[in-house]
Amino acid sequence: MIPMVQLTEEMKEMLGKQLAFIATVDEDGNPNVGPKGTLRVLDDSHLIYNEMTGRQARHNILDNGRISVGVASKKTYKGFRFVGTATYYDEGAYFDQSVAFAESIHLEKPFGAVVIEIKKIQLLDATEHAGETIQE
Repeated sequence: MIPMVQLTEEMKEMLGKQLAFIATVDEDGNPNVGPKGTLRVLDDSHLIYNEMTGRQARHNILDNGRISVGVASKKTYKGFRFVGTATYYDEGAYFDQSVAFAESIHLEKPFGAVVIEIKKIQLLDATEHAGETIQE
């Protein structure tokens, strides 16, 4: 099955250069936002990051999997929001990949790996187009 959304080269480049933030929600609807310095592109329709703290974001992902990722350039005031479903892995190929990634950048072993299936992409530009869905 071909994914409905596809990351563009511009999106991939921004994700590789800028600090991304994730937003999750707990069982009571309370939001949680945090930076994810290990967030990176897995393939054209998935992102992956190392879960380094094992705290609230991990809890929320295990509870409901709802997630948004925001990334923007302060220089250009342009960015993207990636909305999707997160799956947590503490063993297997994705986890092993995250352990190797952590070692390659001299970080401690992660608690797990989080893979995000992107279902919608929106603009995060500082214009009247902010929030517009560009892929779904």
